[in-house]
Parts: sequence; C-alpha cells; structure tokens
Amino acid sequence: MEIYLICLASALIGGLMLSRLTKLLNLPAVTAYLVAGLLLGPFALGRLNIPGLGFQTLEQVELMGIVTQTALGFIAFTIGNEFRLSQLKAMGSSAIIIGILQAVITTIVVDIVLIALHLCFPEIISISCTITLGAIASATAPAATLMVVRQYKADGPLTRLLMLVVAIDDAVGLLLFSVSFGIATALAHGQVSVLAVVVEPILEIVLSLGLGSLMGWLLNWVEQFFHSRSKRMTISVAFVLLTVGMSMLKFHIGPVHCGFSLLLVCMMTGTIFCNICSTSEELMSRVEGWTMPLNVLFFVISGAELDLQVLAQPVTILVGIIYILSRSAGKYFGSAFSCRITGQSKPITDNLGITLLPQAGVALGMALTAATLADGVLARNVVLFAVLVYELVGPALTKRSLLAVGEIQPEGRTSARKHNEPKPRA
Repeated sequence: MEIYLICLASALIGGLMLSRLTKLLNLPAVTAYLVAGLLLGPFALGRLNIPGLGFQTLEQVELMGIVTQTALGFIAFTIGNEFRLSQLKAMGSSAIIIGILQAVITTIVVDIVLIALHLCFPEIISISCTITLGAIASATAPAATLMVVRQYKADGPLTRLLMLVVAIDDAVGLLLFSVSFGIATALAHGQVSVLAVVVEPILEIVLSLGLGSLMGWLLNWVEQFFHSRSKRMTISVAFVLLTVGMSMLKFHIGPVHCGFSLLLVCMMTGTIFCNICSTSEELMSRVEGWTMPLNVLFFVISGAELDLQVLAQPVTILVGIIYILSRSAGKYFGSAFSCRITGQSKPITDNLGITLLPQAGVALGMALTAATLADGVLARNVVLFAVLVYELVGPALTKRSLLAVGEIQPEGRTSARKHNEPKPRA
C-alpha cells in the first residue's frame, strides 16, 4: 500500500515540476502531465525497478484506475455546468447540430478511408475493425480541452461553443460506437443482434441521463440542509463520488445487458444541479479548486498507461497514421461544414475543428471493448498510438486556436508567495 502512495506522490510532484519546463516552452500544462506519465511509466523510469519511483508495470498503472475514473467523473460534472439554460438559449440549436454533425462526418470519413485500405490490403485490416475505428474516431477528450480552457482562463464565443460541443460529442460518440460495434460483432459472427445494435445503446443513454438527473436533483435537495460553504462543498464532492460509483453498476433485465456511461451520468448530474441550485456557480468554483490535484493525477496516470510497445509494430504505425490523418480531416471539415450551415463566424468556423482533435480516455475505453473482436488488438493498438500523438500535440493546438481568436487572456502573476507578502509598514 505504501508503494502506491509513494507512486501517487511521485506522479503529482513529477507532473507539477515538469509543468515549469513546458511553461518556458509555451506549452499547456496538460502536455507536461502526460509527458511526466510517460517518464514515470513502465517504459522509462519504471524499468529501473526502484520501488516508488514510477510505475514498474502496466498492471500497476491499471490499479490506479479508481483515481482516473474519479477524476473523469469530476471533469464530466464540471462540463455539465456548461449546460446552463441561459447559455443553451444563447446558442440555440447550433451546439447540438454541430456536435452531432461533426461526429457523424468524422466517423463517415474514417470509415471510407479505412474501408478503402481494407479493399486494397484485406490482410492488414478487417471490415469489422474499420467500422469500429470509424466510430471511435468521433470521440474527443473533454478532460484535455477543459484543462487548457482552465489554465488560460479562456472565454468567448468559441470557448463556450466548444465546451457544449465536447459534451454533446461524447453522447453522440457513445451511440455511434455502440451501434458500430454491434454491427462489427455481427459481421464477425455472421448474425445481427438487434439488442446489441439498437436496444442496449439507446437504453444505456436513457438510463445514464435518468440516473444523472436523479443525482443532480438529490444533490440540490441535500445541499439545502447545510449552510456552511465547506460542508456544502464536502457534500458536493461526496455526491460526485457516489455518482461515479453508481455509474459503474451493471445489471441485466432478461436478455438485455444494462449499464451506464460514467461521462453522461456525471455530466447530467452537473447540468441538473447547476440549473436548479441558485448558488451552483460559487459551489462549482470551490469544487474545481479542490479537484486540481486529482486532475493532475488523471493525466499523469493516463500518460503512464500509454503502451509504447505499439511503436515497434509497423502495421500499427501505418494504420495509425492513416487513422490520425483521416480523423483530423473529418473533425476539421465536419466542424467547418457544421459551423457554416449554423451561421457561425469565420474565426469559429476555421478553428473549432482543431480544438476537437484531442483524444484520450473515452476512446481508450472504447478501444478496450473493441479488443474483443477477432483483430480487435489492432484496433486497440491503433487507438493507443493515436492517443499518444493527439494527447501530446492536441492541447497545444487547442491553445493555438483559442489564442488565434483572442479568447485566451494573458497570463498574469501567479505567484501566491509573492502575492501574499506582507506590505511594508509606513
């Protein structure tokens, strides 16, 4: 147990220390956390087999899954705060249309390109694998996007639209993946399951939204019994932890497999809570401050989870490069097309797609499910390679796009030590 605590401490300290270097290089802090994870992972310092200095095996990293799941829950809860009725009314239906269209277009583009690859070289990739990768391509990394927005205090039309689109993107991505994976499984086994393709994906979304709504309402109700800011923050944290735990539950209703999407449940909890609680903004800001160390751990552990062995596989690199290029094209042109038909300004049209490039946790979760296919290992490795590239490059591209539209505020003095120095007496 003590070794795991030392590993977590090393992850926090390493990530924060490396962020000082990336600041000098004008890179987002999230990039530093991911690189710190790679350095502390089993393919770098972990190879030294020094207890507490990094993670020695991927299995050891996976044991930290409860930390990453919890962090992802808080991130999703925070993103749900963006779905305030005032913002939704201001955006109208634009965010919903853009969120759906860009995800669908990305899936179609990746499907077409990879199917063409299959027709030319059927021995490299199967049709079921191409369909699955196309759906995974729709997913974006809300955590990386949120961290960049927070770090640079970004605000403006593009930032507000981006946060809504990212949240919608995950719901659409989940549905696309569920349907595509069901079709891929049917092609592999020679039979189509209506339950797997249609019923279970829709049921998962409905159940997730229902559970999230209930937890958001309960949180608001329980909050009313406490008046101290610290106690209200504590109960909020407790409810997010409870929501994360409940979203992991799985059960069966007859032949139907039922489960929840952690992201959707926690986002819906945050959405309901922020719209019915009059003091939600102040409370959310306090919760965000409390969860900063958890977010650092999330990205450091995510970096440590990246299996660098995939870089030694030529087929994975080839398919991975094709996947990255086609997905990037799908996100950029899909977003641009969606923005044009919804009447967005040129700066938003030109930059939204670039901010949607990061890909991480959600895609990796889909990839683990896809690994059960006949050649699912290839799909998993391709996504691992893509995540490695996107997570190292994506945050910097997101920052560049937000900077291009003038929505990143100049970084001011951040030294609390200097700020809190006592004033000299007269």
